[in-house]
Amino acid sequence: MSKNRRRRSQGRHTSVRNVPLRTHWLLLTTLVLTLSAALLLEGYTQHLFDERPDGAPRGQAAGASVPAAVSSGGPVIEGAAGRTATPAPRTIALTFDDGPDPVWTPKILDVLRRNDVHATFFTVGTRVAENPDLARRIVDEGHQIGLHSFTHTDLGAASAWRRSLELRETQLVIAGATGVTTPLLRPPYSSTNKALGDADWNAVVQAGQEGYLTVLTTLDSQDWRRPGVEAIVAAATPSDSAGHIVLLHDAGGDRTQTVEALEQLVPRLKASGWKFATVGDAVSLPAPVQNAGTADRWQGLALITAIGTSSGLLDLLSWLLWAAGAISLFRAIAVFVAARRHVRMRRRPWGAPVTEPVSVIVPAYNESAGIEAAVRSLLASDHPVEVIVVDDGSTDGTADIVEALRLPGVRVIRQQNAGKPAALNTGIAAASCNLLVMVDGDTVFEPDAVRMIVQPFAHRRVGAVSGNAKVVNRGGLLGRWQHIEYVVGFNLDRRLFDLAECMPTVPGAVGAFRREALLRVGGVSDTTLAEDTDLTMALCRDGWRVVYEERAKAWTEAPASLGALWKQRYRWCYGTLQAMWKHRGALAQRGQAGKLGRRGLVYLLMFQVLLPLLAPVVDVFAVYGLVFLDPLRIVGLWTAFLLLQVLMGLYAFRLDGERPGPLWSLPLQQFVYRQLMYLVVIQSVFTAVAGSRLRWQRMERYGSLQVPVAPSEPLAEAPAGPFAEAPAAPRAEPLYGYAVPPAPAPVPAPSAAEPWAPEPWADPAAPYGGYDRDPSWGPHPAAPGPQNHIWPSQQGHPGP
Repeated sequence: MSKNRRRRSQGRHTSVRNVPLRTHWLLLTTLVLTLSAALLLEGYTQHLFDERPDGAPRGQAAGASVPAAVSSGGPVIEGAAGRTATPAPRTIALTFDDGPDPVWTPKILDVLRRNDVHATFFTVGTRVAENPDLARRIVDEGHQIGLHSFTHTDLGAASAWRRSLELRETQLVIAGATGVTTPLLRPPYSSTNKALGDADWNAVVQAGQEGYLTVLTTLDSQDWRRPGVEAIVAAATPSDSAGHIVLLHDAGGDRTQTVEALEQLVPRLKASGWKFATVGDAVSLPAPVQNAGTADRWQGLALITAIGTSSGLLDLLSWLLWAAGAISLFRAIAVFVAARRHVRMRRRPWGAPVTEPVSVIVPAYNESAGIEAAVRSLLASDHPVEVIVVDDGSTDGTADIVEALRLPGVRVIRQQNAGKPAALNTGIAAASCNLLVMVDGDTVFEPDAVRMIVQPFAHRRVGAVSGNAKVVNRGGLLGRWQHIEYVVGFNLDRRLFDLAECMPTVPGAVGAFRREALLRVGGVSDTTLAEDTDLTMALCRDGWRVVYEERAKAWTEAPASLGALWKQRYRWCYGTLQAMWKHRGALAQRGQAGKLGRRGLVYLLMFQVLLPLLAPVVDVFAVYGLVFLDPLRIVGLWTAFLLLQVLMGLYAFRLDGERPGPLWSLPLQQFVYRQLMYLVVIQSVFTAVAGSRLRWQRMERYGSLQVPVAPSEPLAEAPAGPFAEAPAAPRAEPLYGYAVPPAPAPVPAPSAAEPWAPEPWADPAAPYGGYDRDPSWGPHPAAPGPQNHIWPSQQGHPGP
């Protein structure tokens, strides 16, 4: 490597190092997959749960495949062998379906204990997972436990794989909750042997092949209908001396009548000489319930934990999404109200027109594609300017192109490659005017942009002004999406920041500054990748007002590929995080700094960090809702959200004087662009937390900017591009309803040899017509000390 190249590399990248991070994507993928699995489990257990009562009417199914011995046999069936068993005479096996229920199962258990009766409980797997203590109590008090499927699904109508899944999951949660396994199964919606259809019989046979005994009923108490206590007692009372299996319920609704009927039924039948037993004892099964193996028990405990975790996670996500939705709606309302107020207030002039000349600083590094258009547009301004192009070690002849133009009022300064902040500081030192405008080398100004952007300096406490950057290469979906983002997102937010006096960023593409303000904060810092955000926050902390002038329009190139867009936004987002951390001390300060901290930083944290981090959850939850919830409701919510965005877009486009045509692509933006933006935030946050620092990544230039026509040329000869619709002569009439100061008379730019001397501040209008009702702002606070710390992992800084 040559000496010059080594210096260039060191100059541009001394404060940064590139540490590739791959583990965070693995972590993110794992988290998304875990969340998806949790929601899938929750959706399966909760939203595929069949809520129909067991006795709900079912279509009469053909039973041609059911053996006659089964149709006329006992209620306990071994499906694989086609054998049945019947309870002993004058023996009743009370069975309870659909539990355990935290309200009714304990009451039924209390009645059985008082009457010294044991029963059989056919439990639903999801309810065992929700109430493992009740399942354990059932077993501990000597009752038998059985399976009633995992989600109370109709096994006859289910596929073979789902039948196996339902039975296996239910067996596992019973093993995890009680430490036992059971072969007893009652299919939901089953009744007597004669009611078996072909599909039901297939389920019974499959269950038998998997080791289960199907338990049907001989007496249905009809308690699910809640017909009254006496009716339940009558339906559950045998009319002969044969053994019976009685169907009751301990869950699935209000079981008050069941409990009261049980209090009467058991003593009455005991008095009549009936014996009560579990199903296993009634048909003399040899120890049907066995201790669970270690593997089954641990798997069952894991399944119970997973179900509980997924349920809690879903509850948490539901609250977070409701909160995020409410906050987003509040933000939309606040932005809309702020924009309307901003429009009204901008009709008032800042004060006497600002006519003093301006130094325009253009830092350039390999900007040969657009530097001529940028410089010519600045010279076409209707305000007196000097243009200083600082070539930061370009290798593509950028400086040569500017010098070859031989344009009056343009100076070229060459320096070794040291980075954009160093180039800006070089320009600040060389500037001869009190007011400075900083412009990127890929930006073209409209003729009145410089005049517009300096008007707020009529108020002596304004230290910086943000202009209105607009996308010039807005063709194609990606260009349209960025155009929408610039108009709707950036500019509406800047109106809100302006009113709240907490502007966090003056964009590098179009921004104006007082020289005094820049010198007070030590110029442009190179400790972050977002030097414009860092500088703006430093000015706010020093007590200066930073405002937004939407009439100062400049056209800039936006990335034309997803890869270029990723690099640009990654740098922006990471640099913003650096600046937020660097200036976190503003949260505890007062005055202008406190407004930045408690308004601007909190807003950025909420809407540019936390909510984007929640965005993948929103997408996963949307898919979950489409699959397991009401799809029409989910689509309706998404449509309402999209409609709100469209309305905000229409309003923002109207304020900016833009045609609303590109808004047709807004729905498509939700499926590609939005995901890219939140992945950028996730990448940036992980990079910041890991303590890594990024290399500066220069955006590719496309040469789509047009060289503007000189002001003296007719408008009809202007080429297509940013200035196709802009008049060459200064405008004196109102623009979009705003009061526009007239163009000043030509003022000769100061010579470079003349020493710079600050001019008296322009006094504010009386009464003050800008944003602050009180023109007598307090004196400047003392300039803050050096703040070179970025992340604790890098500098070990204890805090602000």
